Amino acid sequence: QAQLVESGGGLVQAGGSLRLSCAASGRTNSKTMGWFRQAPGKEREFVAAISWNFGTTYYADSVKGRFTISRDNSKNTVYLQMNSLKPEDTAVYYCAAGSGIVVITTTSYNYWGQGTQVTVSS
Repeated sequence: QAQLVESGGGLVQAGGSLRLSCAASGRTNSKTMGWFRQAPGKEREFVAAISWNFGTTYYADSVKGRFTISRDNSKNTVYLQMNSLKPEDTAVYYCAAGSGIVVITTTSYNYWGQGTQVTVSS
């Protein structure tokens, strides 16, 4: 059974850092792993993505230069290093696995984790 489990969320002050992990198990048949986030009252938005085979990375403009996505293929784990966090980064962060090549839309992903809360205080 395919499963994605996020961890690493928590409370941090503005300017601080957090590292999220997404452990994938089972057969996801994924080409791309992505991170999305959703704040209360807002749509789920793309944050970052990475391809398993080539390690190509993609970032939303809002996090570019602050967040870094990486993967450990041997562990089937994807990470999101978040630096210089801002209060507007506060959201539930979701890990997703997809088989398509379009990486910025939620419909491109087949499996989703339960989410982990990230709260950035001012």
